[in-house]
Amino acid sequence: MKNLIPTLFLLIISQWVLAQSVQLSVLSEEFIFGDERPFAQCHASSIERLDNGKYMIAWFAGTQEKADDVGIWITQGSDKNWEEPKMIAKIREDAHWNPVLFNDPDGKLHLFFKVGKEIDDWETWLISSDDQGQTWTEPKELVSDDTGGRGPVRNHMLVLFDGTWLAPASIEKSGVWNAFVDRSEDKGKTWMRSETLILDRDKIKGEGVIQPALWESAALHVHMLLRTSAGKIGRSDSHDGGLTWSPVELTELPNNNSGIDVAHIGGDTLALISNPVGENWGKRYPMQLSVSFDNGQTWPIQQTIEDGSGDNEFSYPSMIYHDGELVFCYTWNRQKIKFVRVKLEEL
Repeated sequence: MKNLIPTLFLLIISQWVLAQSVQLSVLSEEFIFGDERPFAQCHASSIERLDNGKYMIAWFAGTQEKADDVGIWITQGSDKNWEEPKMIAKIREDAHWNPVLFNDPDGKLHLFFKVGKEIDDWETWLISSDDQGQTWTEPKELVSDDTGGRGPVRNHMLVLFDGTWLAPASIEKSGVWNAFVDRSEDKGKTWMRSETLILDRDKIKGEGVIQPALWESAALHVHMLLRTSAGKIGRSDSHDGGLTWSPVELTELPNNNSGIDVAHIGGDTLALISNPVGENWGKRYPMQLSVSFDNGQTWPIQQTIEDGSGDNEFSYPSMIYHDGELVFCYTWNRQKIKFVRVKLEEL
C-alpha cells in the first residue's frame, strides 16, 4: 500500500495538470428549426457529419412519444443554415423511435430506427443512402422476424480497427433491462449478437442497464458506458472486440436513468455528455459536458452546457468529435432539437 500511494498521488496530479491545459469554448448554440414546426413533440436526436462538411440530424416526432403518427424526421445543414425538417421514414401507422445515423467508412449513410407500439415489440428498420442523404433506399428490417430490437438502440455505431461494425444494443422486456452488442464482420449484411451483460442485482437495482455508448481505446479493447437505474453510469469492457464483456461496474458518474453519449477524442481522451443527476428517473437537467484523459477512469473537466429548473427537459444527447470540435444535439423540452459546437483548445 505504501508503494501505491505515491503512484496514485502522481496520477491525480497528472490529471489535474492536463485539466488545467484544456479549455472548452462554445462556438455555436442554436435550434435547428423554429417554433413553426409540423409536429407537437420531438425527441431522441442523432447527429452525423456529412462528407460536404454539413451535419445531418435525425429524430422522432409526432403528437407525442408512442403515438401512432410518430415518424422519423431529418434535416441537414450547419450554423444558422438548416433545411426544413422532413419526414423520411414512416413504415406504418405505429410509433417510430430512436433513429441512429451512421456514415460508414465507404461513405454510405445509414439510418437505423425502431418501430412498434411498445418497446417489447420493437422491430429495427434501416434505410441507406449513397449520396449523403439526397435519396434513400426502401426501408428493410435489419434482422428478419426480430422483436425487442437488434442493432443500435440509440447511440452511435462503432467501427473497430479491423473493420468490424459494432452496434450498441439493449432490450427492455417487461421492465427488465439489459444491454449487448450486435457485431457485423461483413459491413452490415449479417449480424451476430453477443450475450447480454452480467449484472450484480445487489448493486444495480430497478430496471437494469440500457443504451450503451461505445469506444475503442486500442485494437480489440472496446468499452461501454451505460444508462442505469442505479443512480450512476455503468461500465463494461471487452478485450476481444466485443465478443465477450466484463461484469457491469458502477462508476462514480451520476446518472438519472436517461440517455448519455461518449465521443472518443483520441488515445485515452474521451468526452461524455449527460445529465449529472444521481437519482433513478431524476430530473433531466442540467446538460453537462465532461472530459477524461485516462480512458474514462476520472473526469477532471466538467462544464455545464445548459442549466434548467422546474419541468425543463434537456435530454438524450448525441455527440461526435471532429477536427478539435465536439459537436452534439439534444432534446430541448420535447419541443425542439438543440445543436451545439464546442472547441477543445489547449492553453
